[in-house]
Amino acid sequence: MAYVINSDGTPLMPCTSVIARLLLKQGKAKCIKTVPFTIKLLYQTTNYTQNITLGVDTGSDKIGSSAVKDNGDVVYMS
Repeated sequence: MAYVINSDGTPLMPCTSVIARLLLKQGKAKCIKTVPFTIKLLYQTTNYTQNITLGVDTGSDKIGSSAVKDNGDVVYMS
């Protein structure tokens, strides 16, 4: 997963590493940070974002986290 920043600095929805690699290879984005991997788009786009709920489970041994859309689709889980 790669975090995405618009050309004016506003955060956008994250993308997969495949999409990020294609954007970098085509010259449409540049790498801002390596940890966490963040790219900045070099062209204007809409500021469309989705509402995401973050869930954190602080278990006794391991910590779990997830990101879920409003309709119940899981975007990220670890």
